[in-house]
Amino acid sequence: MNIRLARAEDLVGMQQANLFNLPENYHIRLWLYHLITWPQLSFVAEDAKGRIVGYVLAKMCDDATKVHGHINSISVMRSHRRLGLAKKLMELSQEAMISVYKANYVSLHVRETNKAAIGLYRDTLGFEAVEVEKGYYADGENAYMMRLNLKIES
Repeated sequence: MNIRLARAEDLVGMQQANLFNLPENYHIRLWLYHLITWPQLSFVAEDAKGRIVGYVLAKMCDDATKVHGHINSISVMRSHRRLGLAKKLMELSQEAMISVYKANYVSLHVRETNKAAIGLYRDTLGFEAVEVEKGYYADGENAYMMRLNLKIES
């Protein structure tokens, strides 16, 4: 297994992993915009044959008070789950948010019914649910907005 920064040529494989695993799908322009604007934040996991089996797509946000990162999407193919790939992808993205952008925290949205993802974010990575966003998803399902404070190294 190889985990590395995502590149433009990975977009099709990333998008396929997204389409296969998640109900939320993005136009290819959004994927490209993220890779061009924040090239240090998105990572892919590839198998021995170079196929994309997981990814994390992230960006930076700058609200009125604190610079922070946001995970737009993360997915690992079912055949490669329970290997720690999602955790590693998330950690690499968070480390880049800190080292490159001095991010104070990272946020993400997760479906209320996605117990596996909630367990990963809360129990493994230390995120906290800070609010429920009613009807966040296109199908009307609520989302937990989750947040993890990042430790900026001086």
